[in-house]
Amino acid sequence: MLRRLYDWTIALSSHRHAHWALAAVSFAESSFFPVPPDVMLVPMTVARPDKAWFYAGVCTVASVLGGLLGYAIGALLYDSLGHWLISLYGYEHGIEEFRRLYAEYGAWIILIKGLTPIPFKIVTIASGFAGYSLFWFVILSTITRGARFFIVAGILNRYGEPLKLFIENNLGLMAAGFGALIVAGFVVARYVV
Repeated sequence: MLRRLYDWTIALSSHRHAHWALAAVSFAESSFFPVPPDVMLVPMTVARPDKAWFYAGVCTVASVLGGLLGYAIGALLYDSLGHWLISLYGYEHGIEEFRRLYAEYGAWIILIKGLTPIPFKIVTIASGFAGYSLFWFVILSTITRGARFFIVAGILNRYGEPLKLFIENNLGLMAAGFGALIVAGFVVARYVV
């Protein structure tokens, strides 16, 4: 099943609408979807290293736009949808402390968490809930998400072919490692942050 999903993503990268699927996942991940866009970005960039920068740009723009939806959920719909999403990911107990920290360290929270596997949707919803400056939220989100996606694209662009062979030969190991990274991000966000 994993091989079929990987092959499907590789085949999708040559489709003329591939970037729209990547944009949809990037948008959704920043506001409510649990799967990061890397699951599409990595195989698509490995398959088409010539489009690495374009894919990173698509991820960045879509992620920031999705972040605006997450911000709106936190600012306007926290009592209903926002609280439900935060609870769904298990963070409802620390949200008030998170809000207090935002008052003092908001910029650093956005910059650091946007680069990590900690779910960005928690940052976007909390930013709206905490009333963080929308202007600075957009600027900082663009910087941190852009850095994250362009670093991945740069590595894949530079080492695409050897990485493609490594990924294809170790697909199970790579999927397990990526899954562990996502779980670690949720655990760190819940128990450490």
